Amino acid sequence: AARLAKALVDEPPYLVKDGGVIREGYDKTVDECRRLADGGKDEILAIEAREQKDSGIATLKVRYNRVFGYYIEITKTHLAKVPARYIRKQTIATGERYVTPELAELEKKVLTAEETLLAREAELFKAEVMAVAEVAAQVSAAGAALALADACASLADVAARRGYCRPVVDDGLVLELTDARHPVIEAMLPSGSFVPNDCRLDPDAEQLVLITGPNMAGKSTYMRQVAQIALLAQIGSFVPAKAAQIGVCDRVFTRVGAADNLSRGDSTFMVEMRETAQILGKATRRSLVILDEVGRGTSTFDGVSIAWAVAEHLHDAIGARTLFATHYHELVALADSRPRVRNVSVAVREHKNEIVFLRRVVPGGANKSYGVDVARLAGLPKQVIARSREIMTRLEGGAQLGSTTQLSLLPTAAPSPVVGKIASIDINNMTPLEALKLLADLKALV
Repeated sequence: AARLAKALVDEPPYLVKDGGVIREGYDKTVDECRRLADGGKDEILAIEAREQKDSGIATLKVRYNRVFGYYIEITKTHLAKVPARYIRKQTIATGERYVTPELAELEKKVLTAEETLLAREAELFKAEVMAVAEVAAQVSAAGAALALADACASLADVAARRGYCRPVVDDGLVLELTDARHPVIEAMLPSGSFVPNDCRLDPDAEQLVLITGPNMAGKSTYMRQVAQIALLAQIGSFVPAKAAQIGVCDRVFTRVGAADNLSRGDSTFMVEMRETAQILGKATRRSLVILDEVGRGTSTFDGVSIAWAVAEHLHDAIGARTLFATHYHELVALADSRPRVRNVSVAVREHKNEIVFLRRVVPGGANKSYGVDVARLAGLPKQVIARSREIMTRLEGGAQLGSTTQLSLLPTAAPSPVVGKIASIDINNMTPLEALKLLADLKALV
């Protein structure tokens, strides 16, 4: 490390070929080439001063142009003092221009200095790389140790400042959290203002927790904090909770948020279904599954049907510990037919025609979505909100607003005459002869 610090600049460029890698004062050739690459100003001034003194011509100047390179310019009034070693190159209106072997050598050095500098820096850098390569194993081990120490120190610092607890991680399947908090959102809020919540998932008793409640109430935050706490516990960190027992998860699956995939031509709903299919295909009894509003990208009936079937499959076939957030209140009835489904909701209080989000997860399903109230909070025009309430009242009363027929992606087969014929058969009052005749008639229809 000391060798590298001595040889290399504090902030070297991304590419060695860009130059500026070697620290000033480390190598004489590099330092000289840098001075020359800057135009050799010090050398030019030294030559100019020396020639003025030797020739006695105080107005002698060393100049440069692309045609002659470096040259000495002397005015007409001092031409008689020009030393014999000067080689005349050009006559101008005000005097003469000369060159010397020393100026020619300087010009050569300046013109090749950049190339020489880059080559020398690359050579020195390669030497440093070779020196490091000799101790690569030790450097790698030291880097890994420092990285681990840094990560552990960071986790310990956060745990101490935020009041995290030491989780119990075991081979069981129970996941139980007391006063759990979201580690990121908690850090963004004033101290003590985050509302903690409990969570219990047990494949043998409370395997699938169905979460209902309005938008902005905190359903997604609640589910995400459970997943993050599980991950933190399994990497060896303390967790943001009063107490935590984590049965080891083999995987954490999430289906949260909504976004399409334009590059593949997938709609938001198709992306949602692909991700859900991946979860149902790969989750095990030891997995933790987080599902947020499955089925919302299609019609209400389709969405409810899909969400219901997904929840049933997770309960009946897989048995994975699952948090399932939904706005489909029909799914609350799952708890009546599935013993390991438990309903919870995020509490909301209505006060003077306003809704207050309490952020507290309580037992039982929600009976209202408060979607219109959230839309009002978002700033929708008053007339739109009023019309929304009017339509909602009509729908809740069973009114039909118009045709709601949904077109199928697959063609519907025309009614078959064979099916109709068979459906009309009265087998209890049919003789064997009539049955033979019916078979002949059906064969004629095929």
